[in-house]
Amino acid sequence: MTRISSIAVAFGFALATMFSNEASYAQAKPGVERLYILNCGEGVAGDISRWSPGVNVGKSIDFVDNCYLIKHSQGWLLWDTGVTDAIAAMPDGQKPTDARATHWKRPKTLASQLEQLGVKPSDIKYVAVSHTHPDHIGNINMFPQSTLLVQKAEYEWPSPFARALQVGPSTVNKLEGDHDVFGDGNVTLMATPGHTPGHQSLLIKLPNTGALLLSGDAVHFKDNWENRRVPDINFNKEQTSASLQRMSDILAKEKAQLWINHDKVQRDSLKMAPGFYD
Repeated sequence: MTRISSIAVAFGFALATMFSNEASYAQAKPGVERLYILNCGEGVAGDISRWSPGVNVGKSIDFVDNCYLIKHSQGWLLWDTGVTDAIAAMPDGQKPTDARATHWKRPKTLASQLEQLGVKPSDIKYVAVSHTHPDHIGNINMFPQSTLLVQKAEYEWPSPFARALQVGPSTVNKLEGDHDVFGDGNVTLMATPGHTPGHQSLLIKLPNTGALLLSGDAVHFKDNWENRRVPDINFNKEQTSASLQRMSDILAKEKAQLWINHDKVQRDSLKMAPGFYD
């Protein structure tokens, strides 16, 4: 083989290797592919002032309850599980024992919405919960094969709510602070305690939509966020205020949108599944 031929062969091999490596990288490149908003409950709260002390006392407000299904190149993640699907079979919904609290109804089950998307509960790699109140973990026992992502302080909270997690997923990752779920910075659980001892929010970075911060119950509706109000029912007022400031800092740093879990006005402006954000 001539020297020129040898150089050509070597160059061709190097070029082929480069393209092969690029193709492999493109195929393995991590990231969020889709985010679906699921209807996980609708209701009427009897007294807004339960969440905004001294403001709108005795006035009711429409609430919604969102779950979010995230398709990542490394697997599915479900954020919160909503009120229990059993409420869908109750003609009048689930009435609260406290008239100030929320009267929940379930127009669609979580199970039926997953089925519509062609996703089985066993397909979901991770279930992450913002906290352990019943309207966020109502269907946790639907996912025994998933890994539960929850703050250790929440999991070990001596309350009936936290104990409900014991009958859910068999594998539990008890977190102590922020957690990068897939290791690529695109889906990060952010510790935002105060509403409960181990409350967390979720930062998602979508390629086209951009960054989103899912509030959980760190904030319940837009007016409370804008006025930094702390509900009387929260576990710790000082922690709540610190978490609200942290969320504000994250929104500014990431140029993110804040999606507030229970805010019906905001939810009505968003695409629901089977529509999605990418």
